[in-house]
Amino acid sequence: MEFIKASNLYSLNKSTYVNLRWIAYFGQISAILAVQFILEYKFHYFTCSAIVILSILTNLFLQFKIKENQLDNLKSFGYLTFDIIQLGILFFFTGGITNPFIFLIIIPAILSSQYLHFVSSIFLVLIIIFILIILSFFYYELPNPGELHFHAPDYYLYAIPLSVIIGLIFLAYFGYKFGEESRIRKRAYDKIQELMAKENELLSLGAQAAAAAHSLGTPLSTILLTAKELKKDHANNNKINKDIELLISQSNRCREILNKLSLNPKVEDDFLNSNLSLKDYINEVVRSYKEISKKNFIVNFDNYENIISLNKSAEIMYGLRNFIGNANKFSDKKIEIFLSSDNKTTNIIIRDDGPGFPKDLIDKQKLGEPYIRTADQKNISKYGLGLGTFIGKTLLEKNFATIYFNNSEDKNGAEVLIKWENKDLKSI
Repeated sequence: MEFIKASNLYSLNKSTYVNLRWIAYFGQISAILAVQFILEYKFHYFTCSAIVILSILTNLFLQFKIKENQLDNLKSFGYLTFDIIQLGILFFFTGGITNPFIFLIIIPAILSSQYLHFVSSIFLVLIIIFILIILSFFYYELPNPGELHFHAPDYYLYAIPLSVIIGLIFLAYFGYKFGEESRIRKRAYDKIQELMAKENELLSLGAQAAAAAHSLGTPLSTILLTAKELKKDHANNNKINKDIELLISQSNRCREILNKLSLNPKVEDDFLNSNLSLKDYINEVVRSYKEISKKNFIVNFDNYENIISLNKSAEIMYGLRNFIGNANKFSDKKIEIFLSSDNKTTNIIIRDDGPGFPKDLIDKQKLGEPYIRTADQKNISKYGLGLGTFIGKTLLEKNFATIYFNNSEDKNGAEVLIKWENKDLKSI
């Protein structure tokens, strides 16, 4: 499974790559024909044409014979290596480093740095550097009309490949950095989709269980009532009495099981009601943590007016659960949750009495980014890679929230402020 994941992350889209190659070959053919028939310069016309024709055949093979839509790292590396060598040979016959299009040779490495594995990009960069060095000393003269004898000093000729190499390293590095950030976010968003699929499945199962408990409640009560009446009628028959007692006890057990399956066994029809307030969300999350945690949850709704009802959202539920769960994880004894609202905004503050957010991540504004590491070695085993914070932040921001991370100035703990504009909250 890990190999499949890596293959998906480090790959080139075949159709995009094929189209780029067609554009490149069209440009090469146009340049060759223009130099030969319009400018009428003498150069290795047939050799260069043969090289481009061979390249076109490889592109036809790639387009029609390779069935995969995504070229894996190895195939992509092979084709990009061919493109670099092909360009190197064309430049060898057309002026080497004095060819004004010499910068084009770095394009395959830039593609590699964004889409392929780091090692593949390193090899392609090294191949390009080797070819540039060769082209600095060995090449046929740039096609010219014959009367012009242009000669550049050696230091200028050596500066050309040096400048191209510097540009290559610079662009390849930033291409790699941007590509890696894109892959990191892709992994994180895939994780979100996986978690939300499970959350929706659990909500669906929970709703079905609650519906079953509600629907079966009436017939089960009828069975229990009938059994009790039979017990009265056959009070003197010990044999029948034992069977009736078993029937009553099993009916009571069924009621207990169905009550546990229900989302809220004390509610009759309200569990199917989709209109919830943020107070309901917080109460539900806090109740689930109180069952497994011995820490003190202090919930304050004094400044909250229930003016907005929301459709039940797994995204909001999971987002709040992430932040409240983090507070529970890092706190020493106490978690405080404040819900407040006014005419314009609704705010949730989640505060704990733990070590607080890592100072280096707060200072660099890295909190909320996926797969990050803190330099704080004291609590590094607890902090993890920030994926939970990223997921919670992303899910709530998707529902119009703004998230602020701070360390409490007076209580040495982490503080998360989740803020909604009321006009946005009404549209959820």
